[in-house]
Amino acid sequence: MSGTERLYYHDSRLLEFDAVVISVSERDDGQIAVELDRTAFYPTGGGQPTDTGTLGDARVVHCIDAESDGVLHVIQGAVPEIGDRVHGRVDWLRRLDHLQQHTGQHILSAAFVKLFGAPTHSFRVLEHECEIDVALDDPTDERIERAVDLANQIIWENRSMTIRQVTAEEAASLPLRKEPSREGELRVIEIDDFDLTPCGGTHAKSTGEVGVIAVRSWERAKGLARIQFMAGIRVLNDYRKANRTARDVAALFSAGREDSPALVARSVEESKKLRRRLSELEEVACRVESEELLKEAGYRTGSDSDRIIDSSEDEQVSTTRGSGWVDRVDRAAVTDSSRGFSSDSVRGTSPTVSEASVRGSSPTVGEGVESARGSERVADEPGPTIIAKIFDDRDADSLKHLALALIAHPNTVALLGSRDGDTARLIFARSSDASGDMSALLRRVCPIIEGRGGGRPDMAQGGGKNFEKLSEAIDLASKALG
Repeated sequence: MSGTERLYYHDSRLLEFDAVVISVSERDDGQIAVELDRTAFYPTGGGQPTDTGTLGDARVVHCIDAESDGVLHVIQGAVPEIGDRVHGRVDWLRRLDHLQQHTGQHILSAAFVKLFGAPTHSFRVLEHECEIDVALDDPTDERIERAVDLANQIIWENRSMTIRQVTAEEAASLPLRKEPSREGELRVIEIDDFDLTPCGGTHAKSTGEVGVIAVRSWERAKGLARIQFMAGIRVLNDYRKANRTARDVAALFSAGREDSPALVARSVEESKKLRRRLSELEEVACRVESEELLKEAGYRTGSDSDRIIDSSEDEQVSTTRGSGWVDRVDRAAVTDSSRGFSSDSVRGTSPTVSEASVRGSSPTVGEGVESARGSERVADEPGPTIIAKIFDDRDADSLKHLALALIAHPNTVALLGSRDGDTARLIFARSSDASGDMSALLRRVCPIIEGRGGGRPDMAQGGGKNFEKLSEAIDLASKALG
């Protein structure tokens, strides 16, 4: 037998009661738990959350079903003594909410059985909505709405609900909707000529108290149909929010609420077209921007394989790629005007990579840098042009477009960064004939910005949260290649 008489079993609308304290204990988390000889507080169980309220001058924040040891009331505030007589008061709005959700679940679950022979496997009252997992074959909006319509019909007929205490033998002869989860005497909830099921929760006295049931959404989960629904005052609150949102959206289009879905759909389609067009223009702009950056670096760009334009002298010069597609090129000294960052201009030798690296098995950053400075470098091989630059508020896609535009030019390495909101972004890329493992290089510098990244030897990208150290990261990458 339970150490606590459970008053809610007999009257779900009983909110105030007097009781005697029979034990006081401290739980592992330091909270105080009080056991009473009788209580109207419902403890967490059966998918229904706990009641809250007051016990004397203390606040009841949680109730625990200790089964044969009774109901434990976790309190905050004045602690009573064993033997004290205390007055308890249950929070009505919370009890009403749970009463409506739990009774609504009984009605909705019975509707699925009546219409489709689909039993409910589990039930949960969540903070904003409820969930039931139903064994419904071929779930569709139409089938689910049929069950909702039947459930609301039962609610609006205001059918009576009664509580019956039956023995195990009596229960065996009753048409229960689900099998009992415990042995011995059972508490059975009956909805007049509609449902009969064992349950220990709080319920309405008639179906009309539930008010209304609405399904918000559903999905397939673990072979079942997981249905999100709500009942009673939750439906009203949800309607108010949904209606406010619908009116706000309609106001943006200076239209009626019913007209807004079509207007939103049209706006979304137009937005998709504009984004595609913007992406195309972004690529064009990046190609132009890449030309400017390369000109600033002293790189001579060209429109075909055999002719290049010397941007500094504004004249065309014929050459071939045999001995180096362009004359010896200094490394770029590209300044970030917003932060004063500058990669050092380096003349002379430039890094090379092994034959294995060119084929895809690139050395690590340390190995690549060491071999690049060795004696195996071809003396007249031109060094790559390194474009190192940091931008403000440039997203990852835009950085990638610019990097691709830059490495479309021979013997070019792009080390680009951006402060995108609170995020530091990096993208390293090289043209096919330039040396270096961009993925290894990025992994080396990402810890500086407290982030991570990866990619391929020819292109890698990443990000982190420390955008203040973008300059340091790119400077290290530039020096590693030099």
